Amino acid sequence: MPGRIGQNGGSSWTSAGITEILMNRPHTRNALGKVFVSQLSDALDELRLDRSVRVVVFKSCVQGVFCAGADLKEREQMSEPEVAAFVHKLRALMNQIATFPAPTIAALDGFALGGGLELALACDLRVAASSAVMGLIETTRGLLPGAGGTQRLPRCVGVGLAKELIFTGRRISGEEAKAIGLVNHAVPQDQEGTAAYRRSLELAREIVPQAPIAVRMGKVAIDRGMEVDISSGMAIEGMCYAQVSKLCGVIYLTSPSWRGGTPGLGSSRPLSLRT
Repeated sequence: MPGRIGQNGGSSWTSAGITEILMNRPHTRNALGKVFVSQLSDALDELRLDRSVRVVVFKSCVQGVFCAGADLKEREQMSEPEVAAFVHKLRALMNQIATFPAPTIAALDGFALGGGLELALACDLRVAASSAVMGLIETTRGLLPGAGGTQRLPRCVGVGLAKELIFTGRRISGEEAKAIGLVNHAVPQDQEGTAAYRRSLELAREIVPQAPIAVRMGKVAIDRGMEVDISSGMAIEGMCYAQVSKLCGVIYLTSPSWRGGTPGLGSSRPLSLRT
């Protein structure tokens, strides 16, 4: 049965402006197949145009798993040109996540391996259960991280450590990931298996009240600035600062209404992806 993207009426919400992308492919442990990748891409395209979205949280609905990586069983049935096309789409998806205008958070309550960790690396922030397991394990299977892992991991933890993790295909725990700076927070897992998700929501609720344009432009300044020398980065910061000042004007400096952004915006909702 083909997957669908839609409202999940069973979810409860307490904060406006937080949208969840719910990954729910239990029979494949949320493996990234062609249909699933297209669903994620379509969801991000839809959300990108919605200015009420302040934070996006990626959450798994499969117990003990965030994302097991690429769907290797599906990949075995592909021709070489089909594999190349799929990897291109997968890489494009990760770039969609990385360049999403609002902050993104990956809630890692279980295994995040291969492409699953690459998805998390594409997010701005990562929260892991201390018992979560993650790694770029492609070299153990005769492959290479092909959806941004070789580029985003060294930018996150440093070149030497990234090489060690990729060369060995080592799996590390949430606690180890926190120690090396791979995740922002590591929390003890709870009985429901949703500790990282709950901490992600707390983090999202800290972001939501802040000035939305300033947050988005802060993301642009950091992301673009990290790709250039510091002098050029300072110039990028200056342009972003000027744009925020121009768009927001004195209302952000004199009115308390800036903290909530535009009144009435920001309905919280999940997007559920299943196949």
